[in-house]
Amino acid sequence: MVRKLFTLFCASVISFSLTTVVSGQETAAPEKKMDKAAKEVRWEGNVIRSDPGQSTLTIRQVGSNAEMTAHYDSSTRWVSQYHGDKKVNDIDASQVKDGDRVIVMGNYEKHVLHATLISKRLSHSQ
Repeated sequence: MVRKLFTLFCASVISFSLTTVVSGQETAAPEKKMDKAAKEVRWEGNVIRSDPGQSTLTIRQVGSNAEMTAHYDSSTRWVSQYHGDKKVNDIDASQVKDGDRVIVMGNYEKHVLHATLISKRLSHSQ
């Protein structure tokens, strides 16, 4: 009887420890993905300042005073697109002016947003 209880106790301890290890591995993997995803930023708003000399755009979120300065370089992709349209047009940096609505996708590192994609949003009324 004691031997059966001891065997049952050992089996439950082993199964509990295996369950804990497996569930710990499953929760660790999404955290790594979240750390990586946390550095990718999407910022949408209106261009309030552009500085081609410094290769920066300052964008203010719509309905907010929050601003973000996006740094771009030769690897940044510039596109334009009408709202709800699937067609994407390639453009260059000179076609984005102050007051334009843009979406900036990029990497946020050391308090600097490095733009990988800048999408100028077009209005159907234009």
